[in-house]
Amino acid sequence: MSKQLHSQTIALTKAQAQKLQQLLAERSFVFEKKPYTLFAGHLDRLSLTVYEKGPKLLLQGRGIEDFITFTLEPEITKVALLGYEEIHHPEQFSPHFGVDESGKGDFLGPLVIAGVYVDEQLAAHFKNQGIRDSKGISSDQKIRALADLIRSSQTPIERIVITPRTYNRLYGSFKNLNALLAWGHARVLENLCQRVPTCSRALCDQFANARVLQHALQEKGRQLQLEQRTKAESDYAVAAASIIAREGFINWLEEEGEQLGVPLPKGVSPKVKQIALGLLKERGAAFLPSIAKMHFKTAQEIQFMNLSEHLK
Repeated sequence: MSKQLHSQTIALTKAQAQKLQQLLAERSFVFEKKPYTLFAGHLDRLSLTVYEKGPKLLLQGRGIEDFITFTLEPEITKVALLGYEEIHHPEQFSPHFGVDESGKGDFLGPLVIAGVYVDEQLAAHFKNQGIRDSKGISSDQKIRALADLIRSSQTPIERIVITPRTYNRLYGSFKNLNALLAWGHARVLENLCQRVPTCSRALCDQFANARVLQHALQEKGRQLQLEQRTKAESDYAVAAASIIAREGFINWLEEEGEQLGVPLPKGVSPKVKQIALGLLKERGAAFLPSIAKMHFKTAQEIQFMNLSEHLK
């Protein structure tokens, strides 16, 4: 039996989002203001957020299946999708590799790229176990639990952790994040191809320049059917790869933070700047590239803050 859904993301049209908002207002939905959303709030134990970008509906909490089955599908989308993924998206259940990364937008920590292989049985297993895009999972504990579950399936997995020092060196060579990402994706796919030589298809998120990744693969002599598309994380292989990559990222931050005696936070928040500035003062300017991505504007801001304090 499938596990109860605790989170679900569904693409909507603007007209569907507007109609959903009207319907929820009629049914005592409690609205609240959230940035980057058309509307958000809750109804009983069910939380709904409709993001401007897309628009995209995020459902969390309890009663997701009933809401989709009895409200969203018959009254808004007019399409039965829940439980029919094999019919509507058969490509998700055919043999293929999924690749994703973590840490790309975080000032502190590595860039981690992971790849996972699925076939029909593995994709169905991941679906039933609630494997989903790591970006919708805020709990590190949950990420680690899902990563263990993925590994327990015995599916081929590849992961590379590009530490900040290596990242900064590679960025200096490539001069471009897109090229660096393509190199990492191609390396992961090359390793997966060696483990599953019969697999001929791979999927990842859309690159800014799609030809960059294809060229990186061709240099390695691989003729994979490579698909790049937005929101690729809805695919079970890519979702699994996103979890494996995220686990590698949070593990590095935690282990490095324990060695330094300072927790290393995610993102590029004021707290991140404060921690990085403190470490810069304590250990010197040469230390920063060992924990941070130096092409970020944040690096220049921290160095300027440190210099300004010295000149006072």
